[in-house]
Amino acid sequence: MKNLFILKSANCLLILLFVSTLATAQNGKTISVAFLNTASAYPFSQFGKLIGGVEHPGLEIGYNFNWKTKNKHDWFQEIKVSYFYHRFVQHGIPLYTDIGYRYKFSHSLSAQVALGAGYMQSIPATAKLKLSDNGEYKNDKGIGRSQAIAVLNLGIGYTIHPASKKSLKVFITYQQFLQTPFVNAYVPILPYNSLLIGCGIPLNSHKK
Repeated sequence: MKNLFILKSANCLLILLFVSTLATAQNGKTISVAFLNTASAYPFSQFGKLIGGVEHPGLEIGYNFNWKTKNKHDWFQEIKVSYFYHRFVQHGIPLYTDIGYRYKFSHSLSAQVALGAGYMQSIPATAKLKLSDNGEYKNDKGIGRSQAIAVLNLGIGYTIHPASKKSLKVFITYQQFLQTPFVNAYVPILPYNSLLIGCGIPLNSHKK
């Protein structure tokens, strides 16, 4: 009960943070969409599985903006919601924000790193039964469990037509995130590695 109260309180604070950042965001606003492939593994391991075949597919949608922009550098924030399917384990719906640094090698090519945290709704992917008072088993899956997540993103982006104010940007992101408390008794933290491939569409012109 204590863990549930903490997670619900953190969820409320996260929503307030999202509202405040949306109201005060500066420039470089974009909407991003990415397809992702996820594998449950220790941090920075089994990267080949993410490239060689679909492990646990998903989709992520993001709202991104810059807090500070220079010729070669950006400080930015992202607000993202995603869905992924881990076969036989769970349907995951993460909602998180991260803050990061972007270095621009040229007008087209850039690399970035970001750290974040958020909330995830974990819905069992298999039947969950509960024995009733009359001796019958009933479905007890419900709406799932509240979880906390910590996120690290490493990415490379390429702007196709940098001279255009509405140029499409394509990106590849490696993501490491930790889900907790997964199973308190023996797996309190569940690590995931993800590979995301997507694109971003500017909502306004970049401030130079």
